[in-house]
Amino acid sequence: MTQKFDVVVIGAGPGGYVAAIKAAQLGLKTACIEKYQDNEGKIALGGTCLNVGCIPSKALLDSSWKYHEAKVGFSIHGIEAKGVSIDVPAMVARKSNIVKNLTGGVSTLFKANGVTLLEGHGKLLAGKQVEVTALDGTTQVVQAENVIIASGSKPIDIPPAPVNYDTIVDSTGALEFQSVPKTLGVIGAGVIGLELGSVWARLGADVTVIEAQDKFLPAADEQIAKEALKTFTKQGLKIRLGARLTASEVKKKQVTVSFTDAEGEQQMTFDKLIVAVGRRPVTTDLLATDSGVDLDERGFIYVDDQCATSVPGVYAVGDVVRGAMLAHKASEEGVMVAERIAGHKAQMNYDLIPSVIYTHPEIAWVGKTEQQLKGEGVAVNVGTFPFAASGRAMAANDTGGMVKVIADAATDRVLGVHVIGPSAAELVQQGAIGMEFGTSAEDLGMMVFSHPTLSEALHEAALAVNGHAIHVVNRKKR
Repeated sequence: MTQKFDVVVIGAGPGGYVAAIKAAQLGLKTACIEKYQDNEGKIALGGTCLNVGCIPSKALLDSSWKYHEAKVGFSIHGIEAKGVSIDVPAMVARKSNIVKNLTGGVSTLFKANGVTLLEGHGKLLAGKQVEVTALDGTTQVVQAENVIIASGSKPIDIPPAPVNYDTIVDSTGALEFQSVPKTLGVIGAGVIGLELGSVWARLGADVTVIEAQDKFLPAADEQIAKEALKTFTKQGLKIRLGARLTASEVKKKQVTVSFTDAEGEQQMTFDKLIVAVGRRPVTTDLLATDSGVDLDERGFIYVDDQCATSVPGVYAVGDVVRGAMLAHKASEEGVMVAERIAGHKAQMNYDLIPSVIYTHPEIAWVGKTEQQLKGEGVAVNVGTFPFAASGRAMAANDTGGMVKVIADAATDRVLGVHVIGPSAAELVQQGAIGMEFGTSAEDLGMMVFSHPTLSEALHEAALAVNGHAIHVVNRKKR
């Protein structure tokens, strides 16, 4: 007998598992399908983010930063730490244990909320039926009133550097190194490449990042991106812009890459090479030909602003649809869709999705960049405040970077908050909260911020928008 559900979710990543839990909380009979297996061959929930993405990379970023601090940053505090060393297998094991705890936590939440887990590969058939192929190859078909596709994304492969899971790895493989490579190449200076490159550079690897684009971090505000490039270069990351990879050759446990840049043909040899050129949606064997769901020209599932596909009752969320490939965007889309299925008129504000790069210093932003606004012909006032003038940052010996607030020159409404520096993600989130409620720079400037905090940098940058900063010299208006 065919199992019937109000909602069937394909995929248990940040979009899928959140959608499933929310749907169940709203009283809908819900199932979630997942096929990802951990190293022990067990189904692991949480998708890329929990298993091989956001969470494990942050664990390694934090461990590597603590090692770097102990090795070179303690002496200024009067702390002497001699003979500091790193046990890479122990660091990686800690990362794996955190992942295990969190994926197990999602399983517990499924049980607590009454979500039925169906182990296997999900495929949408016609008439909102979903075929589930179990790990042993057996199949069953379940019937759904509503289907939410949350199949996620996977790393993009590039022909000049095919991943061999040894010398050449993708972002997943870069989380499993058992020793620090002497030389490390990273293809791609995006979020993933910079974060993973930072981890191994702090631990002692000689890291070169090869990026095809001429511009560094083109999605970020130009002023912030310039500061970031300067900072990473000072930290020892060698970033080669305008460098297009043409070939790679593996010999004697090393890889030689060929690329062209402004100086012509170049070659470099590395112990390890990480390919981090982006991700693509997972749609392999996901949709039957008569399912009725359409893909756009880039291979993403076509959806409207509420994540509805071309088939009534079928939705798609997260990395498999348009927009930023961010876990928090996927989760909020999952919540929106579950609420809409339950009859609520939920909407999502796509203009205020924060972006974060978890290097050190962190880089984060929300809203529009100064160059975007100028391109749109919007007159703006800009206020900045350097962490070098922050008492709290000085106390922490973490004074690199700045906060930048951009406001509409006519209305004073805040249109963008951009930060490079300590706790950038947390400060940008404060900006996002204010922007959600239509804050002006003056509003932020009139609020009381506790002292001494890093948050005061946001306060001062907001004051600086209109030339009212207290703890930094205000720029004279032209």
